[in-house]
Amino acid sequence: MKKIISQGIGFILLAVVFFSSCKKDQFITSTDADLNLSADTIRFDTVFTSSTSFTQSFKIFNNNSQKIKLSSIQLMGGSNSSFQININGISSTEAHDIVLAANDSMYVFISVNVDSSNNQLPFIVRDSILINYNGNNRFVQLEAFGQNAHFLRNQKISGNTTWTADLPYVILGKLQIDTNATLTIENGCKIYSHADAPILVDGTLKVYGRKNNEVIFTGDRLDESYGDLPASWPGIYFRSTSKDNELTFAIIKNAKSAVGVYLPSVNNNPKLTIHQCIIDNALESGIYSENSSINADNTLISNCGTNVNIDFGGVYNFTNCTAVSYSTIYLPHLNPVLKLSNVKIHNGVTFVADLHAVFKNCIVWGEGGIGEDEVLVNKDDSHVFNVSFGNCLYKNFDSPQNCNVTSSIANIDPIFDSIDVFHNYFDFNTTKDISSPAIDNGTLTPFNNDLNDYPRLSGLATDIGCYEKQ
Repeated sequence: MKKIISQGIGFILLAVVFFSSCKKDQFITSTDADLNLSADTIRFDTVFTSSTSFTQSFKIFNNNSQKIKLSSIQLMGGSNSSFQININGISSTEAHDIVLAANDSMYVFISVNVDSSNNQLPFIVRDSILINYNGNNRFVQLEAFGQNAHFLRNQKISGNTTWTADLPYVILGKLQIDTNATLTIENGCKIYSHADAPILVDGTLKVYGRKNNEVIFTGDRLDESYGDLPASWPGIYFRSTSKDNELTFAIIKNAKSAVGVYLPSVNNNPKLTIHQCIIDNALESGIYSENSSINADNTLISNCGTNVNIDFGGVYNFTNCTAVSYSTIYLPHLNPVLKLSNVKIHNGVTFVADLHAVFKNCIVWGEGGIGEDEVLVNKDDSHVFNVSFGNCLYKNFDSPQNCNVTSSIANIDPIFDSIDVFHNYFDFNTTKDISSPAIDNGTLTPFNNDLNDYPRLSGLATDIGCYEKQ
């Protein structure tokens, strides 16, 4: 009897082993199969100074009690990618029907080979690897720097620093200019910020571009589909302790909120001076200021969510500026071009401050919007509200309320040179058509040159807006 029992137990154990082995030999086909990756993003944090290859890897884990078949592992950029992958010891852009045993893992190796002399490449080269199994798609993102540049990740500038135009600057994470530090950027510099990389100014930023050698601020995606995309990067923010900032011949484009200026200056000077600049294609605001101070002249603020948004008072002087928006293929014109308010509501509490704002020889215009008024005014009578428009050309059904308007032109098309919204082409020059109402209807100012750096003509009048006829 004992022998029979012993034989029975042995048979059962053998059956368990047999069926367990059979189960392991079967493929798990459920969409809920447990497949883990050691990384979801592979970054190559290296400055490429020559054509050089670097290699990294990640692992794919099969944590199931059965084997699994990976239908495909594929480099999405294919043979045109700057990346190369190695799967199970074989270099290829893709592999199919890869069997991964139960509770086993495998490596995928990635190398990148970028010709840093190729100026057409984006500064950050990206691709992805697709892993398909049981009807599921998993991606591993690939990222590498693609050109010679100064790469700054979460950088704080603590002393006086000067940037020259020897190489572009790529900002990752953020760039912070510390209190009492000054960053001076010389003409010809190009600054490319990542989607998560604001420029935070607690000290002083001085930008000294020149005509045809401007300082350019934009996003770090230079490939065609991102070249004109608003909100590609956060913007430049001048914070509470910041002082004596200057932007001269700067081009700031494709930001979320291009220029933000916060709280009064810590001295008697304007917190920010903007001279002969272009601010373009910002998702929310071209210029947003909250209870601060700005002097701007001969500057174009174009095609932004709100071109100029002045909130909670402050002191402002805009001279020979053009603020204009059209609905574009990327950004519909939904808000007024200019907003003015001496009020701020925070957590249900209303705060009021004095507002002093002078607009002289300015164009405020919009087309393709949902409203007739391009100047929106919000006034609280408990504080000073001193806003004037002199020799301006604006679009508004009525004269801007609560503002002093003199010698200005309302609701007459400024006749911009070339507008093609379907091809995203905009030339806001008003000086090539002598019938433009902007010509000779401004008043003389201390600023001798327009946005093209052409001289303003001497005499009794100048042109309205940022451009002067020659």
